[in-house]
Formats: sequence, structure tokens, C-alpha cells
Amino acid sequence: MVFTLMLMGLSTFLIGCLPTRAQVGTLAPVLLVLCRVLQGISAAGEQASANSMTLEHAPPGRRGFFTSFTLSGTQGGQLLATLVFIPVAALPEEQLLSWGWRVPFWLSVAVAVVGWVIRRKLDETPAFAQQAAEEGVVKLPLVVLMREHWADVLRVIAGALIASVSTIFTVWALAYATSDAVGMSRTAMLWVGALANVVALAAIPLWATLSDRIGRRPVFLVGAAGSAVTMFLYLWAISTDSYPLTFLMGVLCFGVVYSAANGVWPAFYGEMFTTRVRLSGVAIGTQIGFAAAGFAVTFAAQIAGPAGDDWSAVALFTAALCVPPVIAAVSARETHRVPTEALGERAAGKALQPGKVPV
Repeated sequence: MVFTLMLMGLSTFLIGCLPTRAQVGTLAPVLLVLCRVLQGISAAGEQASANSMTLEHAPPGRRGFFTSFTLSGTQGGQLLATLVFIPVAALPEEQLLSWGWRVPFWLSVAVAVVGWVIRRKLDETPAFAQQAAEEGVVKLPLVVLMREHWADVLRVIAGALIASVSTIFTVWALAYATSDAVGMSRTAMLWVGALANVVALAAIPLWATLSDRIGRRPVFLVGAAGSAVTMFLYLWAISTDSYPLTFLMGVLCFGVVYSAANGVWPAFYGEMFTTRVRLSGVAIGTQIGFAAAGFAVTFAAQIAGPAGDDWSAVALFTAALCVPPVIAAVSARETHRVPTEALGERAAGKALQPGKVPV
């Protein structure tokens, strides 16, 4: 976990140091892609590791609440990034394009240092230590994962497509709102994202706490199905060029409804697997799904038409991307009451021990 954090911090910092195309030609975009690949590799290990460790440290009946803080950290990071970029975006365009855009990337060093100080003395989880003592550490977790948990890997991939809502909200909707077709202020739209993330910081642990009481599946379903509806309302609000309506719908869509799925998926996905392959299952499933979701903006730009203003087509496209997460949730087992040491046993074909709740 320390290595992935350092890799993320270094690759992000180096993006701010990259030469321009005018200085080194085609080497500039090659170096940018390389840094982005390193960011992606580190993110894959980073989030899955943090989720698995938090889940296995969490007390009984509180796994949803405790694991939700890893996503609160993600939302907090988005909020921090937005707040940092607001003054940068206010710079004259010449300064913004020459050096201003580099400042947020340089500031990533401070975050990496804080993370390193916190993580350098972390211990293994009790569940992992017990499993290692009884069965040993799995040498080829990928083989075991695909043999015993392939269906759950597919569910995680499908569920992770819910991240398309985030990419459409933060990238395409912002570009659409500030385009000539609508003409909203870039700074005002950045504040929409900032306010939505503030609300999400409160909503995520509340949804996660609810999932500890009524289950992961219903909460995730609310987030997935609700996002399909509220994204339509948000893009419609932008098309009206009404700032109050856009703020309201943005907070409802991203801050409240999307947070239901976003806050519960760390526990929902992690509980599908046994301890010995949990990290691998969550990392592989989410990163394939997230990678696919990352292309949502590219397809949305094509769907929006030559003028880039067909918001209803993009809303329908986003709704379609919410269907696989709904199917994943409907077909999954409910696990919020299963003891941590018994998670994933039914999927792995193991007999449940007496007194354990069925998975």
C-alpha cells in the first residue's frame, strides 16, 4: 500500500513537470500517457487494498460504514482538487495554459507525504493473519479467483460501470455547460461539483450505515437506478441555463443519489470474496469496469451530435450504462450479516461452518 501511494504521488507530480509538445514534439504526449498509465496501475492496487484492509478490520455489523470512508476519501480528494483548480481556472488563459495547470499536480506531493506517514506502520488484518496461519498465503490468487469466484468478478465488472455516472458528471456535463450551446461560467460549474462533493461527504457514510441495517443490494440498487433518472434531470437543468436549478439537480444527482452506490460498493464488492482472494477480486473487477467507464465521455461526445448539445441522448446513454450495475446487484447474494471469516464461502464451494449465516 505504501508503494502504490508513492507511485501515485510521483506519477501525478511528474505530469506537472512534463515538457510541452513545442519543446519535445511527440515525446510529450507519450510521456503523459506513461504517467497516466502509472497512475492507473497505482490506483488499481491502492483503492482495492484500502477497501480490503478496512473491511477486514471493521467490527461486526459495521463493515459498510467503515469501508465507506475509503470512498469519502475519494470524494474529499475530488473536492480538494476542485477547490484548488477554482483559483487556477480564474487565471488569464495564457498563464493557465503555460504554467497554471501544473500547480495542482505539484501539490500532490503533500498528499503523498501525509499518506506515507500514516501508512508506514500498518499491520496486516486479523482475518488475513488467521487465514495465512491456517491455510498459508495463496501463491497464485488469480488462478483461485477465476476458478472459484469468476461469477463475482463479472458482477464487480458490471457493477463498476456505475462510475460512468461520475465521468459524465465531472467531464462531459462540465464541457457541455461551458460550451457555446449553453454558455455557463466555468467557475460556477466548478462550484456545482464542489458543493455536490461536500454533500456526498455526508451522504456516503449515511447510505453505508443504512446498508449495514437493511443490506447492500437495496442501497446499491437505489444508487444505480436513481442515477439513471437524476442524470437526466441534471443535464436537462444545464440545458435551461438556470444556475439555481443546475446546482439543485447537480447536488441531488451526484451528491445524494449516486452516493448510495458509491458509498456501499467497497463493502458490497469486497464481501463477495474470501479473504485469500478479496484484494485480487476487487482490484481486477473494479479496474476493468472503471476502465470501461472511462470511455463513457468519449462515446458521449459522439452521441451528443456535431454541435455537442444533444443532452437527452447522453442522458439515455448514461441510463443504459446503469443497467449492468442493476443486474449485478439483483443477481448478487446479500452479505451484510455474514461474519467476515465466512464471506465468499458459498461462492468458493466450501461448506459453511455450523452457526454461520449463509452467504
